[in-house]
Amino acid sequence: MSCCGGGLAAGLAGETSDPARLLKAEELAHAGRQQDDGTVQYVFAVPDISCGRCISTIETALAGLDGVVAARVNLTMRRVTVVLDTPDRPALIVPDTLEGVGYRATSIDLGDLDALGQQRESAQLLKALAVAGFAAANIMLLSVSVWSGADAATRDLFHLVSALIAVPTIAYSGQVFFRSAFAALRAGRMNMDVPISLGVLLALAMSLAESLTGGEEAYFDAAVTLLFFLLIGRFLDQRMRERARSAVTGLARLAAKGATAVEGDALRYVPLDEVRPGMVLRVAAGERVPVDAEILRGSSALDRSLVTGESEPSAAIVGDRIEAGTLNLTGPLDMRALKAAKDSFLAEIVRMMEAAEVGRGHYVRIADRMARIYAPAVHVLAAASFLGWLVATGGDWYHALYIAIAVLIITCPCALGLAVPVVHVIGASRLFEAGILMKDGSALERLAEIDRVVLDKTGTLTTGTPLVVRSDIGEGASTAWARALASQSTHPASRAVRAFLGAGPTLPLVDIREVAGSGIEGRSDDGRRVRLGRADWAAEIASPGGALPGDGPAFAVEGGPSAGFVLAETLRADTAAAIAGLTKARLDVELLSGDAAGPVERLAQGLRIERFASAQTPAMKIDRIRALQAEGHRVLMVGDGLNDAPSLAAGDVSMAPASACDAGRQAADFVFTRDSLLAVPYAHRIAQRAKALVRQNFGLAILYNCFAVPLAVAGYVTPLVAAISMSSSSIIVIGNSLRLTRGGSERRLARRPVAQVPAPSASGEPVPVAATALQEQAA
Repeated sequence: MSCCGGGLAAGLAGETSDPARLLKAEELAHAGRQQDDGTVQYVFAVPDISCGRCISTIETALAGLDGVVAARVNLTMRRVTVVLDTPDRPALIVPDTLEGVGYRATSIDLGDLDALGQQRESAQLLKALAVAGFAAANIMLLSVSVWSGADAATRDLFHLVSALIAVPTIAYSGQVFFRSAFAALRAGRMNMDVPISLGVLLALAMSLAESLTGGEEAYFDAAVTLLFFLLIGRFLDQRMRERARSAVTGLARLAAKGATAVEGDALRYVPLDEVRPGMVLRVAAGERVPVDAEILRGSSALDRSLVTGESEPSAAIVGDRIEAGTLNLTGPLDMRALKAAKDSFLAEIVRMMEAAEVGRGHYVRIADRMARIYAPAVHVLAAASFLGWLVATGGDWYHALYIAIAVLIITCPCALGLAVPVVHVIGASRLFEAGILMKDGSALERLAEIDRVVLDKTGTLTTGTPLVVRSDIGEGASTAWARALASQSTHPASRAVRAFLGAGPTLPLVDIREVAGSGIEGRSDDGRRVRLGRADWAAEIASPGGALPGDGPAFAVEGGPSAGFVLAETLRADTAAAIAGLTKARLDVELLSGDAAGPVERLAQGLRIERFASAQTPAMKIDRIRALQAEGHRVLMVGDGLNDAPSLAAGDVSMAPASACDAGRQAADFVFTRDSLLAVPYAHRIAQRAKALVRQNFGLAILYNCFAVPLAVAGYVTPLVAAISMSSSSIIVIGNSLRLTRGGSERRLARRPVAQVPAPSASGEPVPVAATALQEQAA
């Protein structure tokens, strides 16, 4: 995947000769991210998004454009993600369309994540809040004198002084609501800032009319205090949004702004978006790795806590692959870039975090529909209240308008709009802290509904790195030849043999070749063949008898005896505890593996997994998952290999380790970056808590409106009380969502000592290494 580049830029440039638009077109040319299917993804910052009505308006407008494959709004991040069908599609139509419906839009990329003006927006809200609070206090002092019985001249003077304070205060502090409302009305639509602005301006207009005509009552104190409380709610809402997305902004700060390219003997600074695969980069001590890269020269200690969760430095040598965002601690490194910045590990994490809110799950769709219906209903209800009270009071428009203002302000669907996305964003942040990346907010809902967990074996329950625990190979020439063969292969079994034999002498071999599916073969100086690989293949050249029974490789010299190596599989940290946690959560656990029956059965027995099957092909795994679904089960599939990608996609929801192949990671809904398998029950626990909080949020929002709206229509709520109630409802919903950040001391998902489940001994009985210990740990 890469930036769409010149073709797009040329197409954009052909649209216009306006220099400003040409510059914007060039910016879009570098901001587009071309995907594997040929489509191009753009992300736009849209700071005026404020409620569920904005989401439906923007998505409806963009969905009608030619070439738009998908359009999604992120309420918390205030972003719009648009996918166009081809790189040649003019992308300027997207910001033009957004501006046409009343929203300013600027394109952003990974390097611009901190350029959304969030801190500036908070500062502006705080200034507006301070001005409104200061003005409200002073007007309140003047009102006290009027309430105390001031004569008519003094009362009129204090009203005029209050007006002189209130008008500029509302003009300045109310801009937050007025600009958004005006943009919506100009585009022929409604949002929730329209009734708020209308309520504040009507209260001000009523007070000015009373003051200029010598009336006894003016509501400058109520109008300004109303604005003050509305701003309190908006400011707290903004701060809580920032807290909810703190994980994403923290990740953005880990992205390097550029890289040092090595060009012969010269060094050149390269902006991050210009780094291309194949470039040689130099990363000095104290700098972060800009893109995913492979070390070419040098050695150092690295802080890879972003990937592994481990705070301890890890050694890095030539040949190691390093993820973007990793901190180089001790020495300079030269490395070859493997991916562009937009395709790097760090960019993938950021996109997963952002996608937590974009997903359109069941609860999100409910909230969207309710918010979409709610906005016009507010104005209809306010108008009906005005007309009803106008008739009931015999034409007292003043009192009727007063009640209509309260109805306009108190009936706000903001709490409904925030009920789901805030929970999803906080849930994604909580999972990220545990090293679990969530791709889609709807996946959190699906994970909460599962009742069956299907697990792969190699690479999932085990790390995929075998160890040799025993061998009958003798000393001398056999060991030297085996060591020489093992050093020529990168197969995991060969590496395990090499590690078991350790450093030592080797004997020269010629005609070394690797036979796919069998092993590696060479010829000694006396012309005899030597083999290291599958036991039956090695036995073809050996004398009768020899190799240990088991599932490991064997070594043989032509005409001589063979020797076997017993392999043990390395379980992921906390595997038994994770299985016990899933069982405790009343989830049925099933093991489906493509491995032979012996290793699968021993592992299942050691982990107390009652349902298991061996020699499973990808098609058989899919058939089993579909059979479970046909029985009414909701299935979580956990796997890692290329052969697991179809079954990951077939499950209702899926998880994969970060060590999985690219296809496995792409197919999975969740990716866990640490070795511990406790990520699986932990994610399920967070999903269940998130589901409960979403339901509570819906209940709180509906309960608020059930009580607040009738009271306002009945005339028992003043505009000031309405403002306090409306702001409080949103804050309560967000505060309830933030409970997901608590929940006791969760067990840290980090690297732990591993256990081993070996192949059987010569007698055919399993070697008693890990099963008992694992069962005790699970208990």
